Amino acid sequence: MTSELALEFARKIRSREQAVGYWAVLDAPVATERIGRLGYDYVALDAQHGLLGYSGVLNGLMAIDAGHTAVGMVRVEDNNLTAIGKALDAGAVGIIVPLVNTAADAAAAVAAAKYPPMGGRSYGPMRSALRIGPVPADANATTLVFAMIETPDGLANVKEICATPGLDGIYVGPSDLAIAVGGAFPGDPAIENEFNAALETIAEAAASAGIAAGIHTPAGEVAALRLSQGYTFTTIASDLTHLEQIAKAHLAAARSDAGTKES
Repeated sequence: MTSELALEFARKIRSREQAVGYWAVLDAPVATERIGRLGYDYVALDAQHGLLGYSGVLNGLMAIDAGHTAVGMVRVEDNNLTAIGKALDAGAVGIIVPLVNTAADAAAAVAAAKYPPMGGRSYGPMRSALRIGPVPADANATTLVFAMIETPDGLANVKEICATPGLDGIYVGPSDLAIAVGGAFPGDPAIENEFNAALETIAEAAASAGIAAGIHTPAGEVAALRLSQGYTFTTIASDLTHLEQIAKAHLAAARSDAGTKES
């Protein structure tokens, strides 16, 4: 991936322009490469709940970059220097950090993603040097940091989190957020009003702070809805889920056709 693509994506996100990405949980670089060529602005690899380890993240980022169309992002498994540094060294343009509860948590994520004097990232840009170049200041200017809002504390502190210097955006994890506002399970209809109110609060906090607001969605129709509600970027998920859905639909169609012909 060229530095121009990374720089343009960073500019787009920081300008609060709309972007659409895709979510990958499978360690399947060829599939990830094909998805990355479809026209999405980014493909996010899930190192927290996804079925891929470090080699999967590395191969997935190389597959995304091979298409010269989308940029690669990583949801890291934890808010620490090692997890964040490894994802960035592997070539991620941006990191999505889970379970951010306070402004201090957000500041720690920013510090882990930035080289001194902005932060404490250790220098060893194995692949990222090919994308951005070996100069720390260039990497600092391009690397994107997103804090996930998905817990009761994160929701309560969202304004303070959004005001964190160096934070590029926030990212809603809707499943955990639904539980955070009292849902018995993700998508619980009993807390629909509370959930929608939380989404509005989060989007408004990001807009007031002038940073990007992202959200995870299950389908393109939901992604379009969230963009219309003030979110500036949205991810459609995921390769595993969509593989199952498409396979199921084809099976149903095949059996339906066979039944029609027999009758």
